[in-house]
Amino acid sequence: MFCGHKNLFLGLTPILRAGLGMSDALLSLVHDAPVYHLGLFREKVSLQPVEYYSKLPAEPPVDIVYLLDPLIATGGTACAALAMLVDWGLAPINVKILCVLASQDGLDKINQEYPGVEIWVAAVDPNLSDRGIVKPGLGDAGDRLFNTIRP
Repeated sequence: MFCGHKNLFLGLTPILRAGLGMSDALLSLVHDAPVYHLGLFREKVSLQPVEYYSKLPAEPPVDIVYLLDPLIATGGTACAALAMLVDWGLAPINVKILCVLASQDGLDKINQEYPGVEIWVAAVDPNLSDRGIVKPGLGDAGDRLFNTIRP
């Protein structure tokens, strides 16, 4: 999407799979923005992010990327996605994170590793459980979106 007043091209990068739930809403605003997918999940024991998919072109054809991650818990997955985008050739300042809910710890981790990155968040919950789950939180965003909640 060309943003005429600043001569900037915008792209959207949802973190699979939960970030897909934000893609349609953003595409309704910037309908011709390219969408680049990153697949990351958080390993349950170590809570470390694991990359399993990246669909980025060889070089960034955009100036700014909106990183779509509806739920930031520990911040590890968002930081891993940021690292992938920086390795791709974007300056951290050219990535804007959009999320619905975050923990304060997760936001602090992102700000520590990537100072100056804009994070737009609707609500912040103050605590994480010992398993890295936002408290009170809303559960797994991907499970809620795709109705794969396990009893």
